[in-house]
Amino acid sequence: MEKELPRQEDRATSLLHKRGMMRLSEFLKEGITAATISRMEEKGALNQLSRGLYQLPDASLDGNHSLAVAAKLVPNGIICYDSALAFHELTDRIPPYVWMAIGPRDWRPKITRPRIQITRFGYKEFDKGVEHHLIEDVSVKIYSPAKTIVDLFKSGKYQKAFYNSATGFANATQAMKDALRLRKATPAEIAKFAVDAGIWEKVVQPRLEALTVDA
Repeated sequence: MEKELPRQEDRATSLLHKRGMMRLSEFLKEGITAATISRMEEKGALNQLSRGLYQLPDASLDGNHSLAVAAKLVPNGIICYDSALAFHELTDRIPPYVWMAIGPRDWRPKITRPRIQITRFGYKEFDKGVEHHLIEDVSVKIYSPAKTIVDLFKSGKYQKAFYNSATGFANATQAMKDALRLRKATPAEIAKFAVDAGIWEKVVQPRLEALTVDA
């Protein structure tokens, strides 16, 4: 038994080198016990990032570290809104939490660390425009720039209707302007997602045309 414990610790360390971070359930599937993980944490051989999520203490942290953590904690989730905008370098604003979309019937987890703001997307919107990015060896699903811009316009539409606030529209329009200038999205891509979302003619089209008429 004494020989088995170091072997489990070595395997846990090796797996973390390959995967970046792991949940306790993933260790258990690999035959590594909860007691081993707890012992390693007590010895400082790994860090607990959130409840049941671990990483090596000397792991290199990416600037988008919180997105990788969120992806591990909410495997079905997709980074959206301002968090996706920040990842694509289309805003200088630093979101106070990670925005993450889940499906209409997905389980909504209760997470205290890091701060994750979860929003539900409908069936027609949830699985469109998804990109996969590797952050700290973790595959993270993030909406594309064009999809994110349209999502922000749709959110802005609700803000205008319910709170009479034009801030959402202003932020989405600026993001669209920057995305076009930096060639991170094309008018055709934005138009396609806007049509799919049902906000093309009255919301996105006039703003997009105003930005491209003299381009």
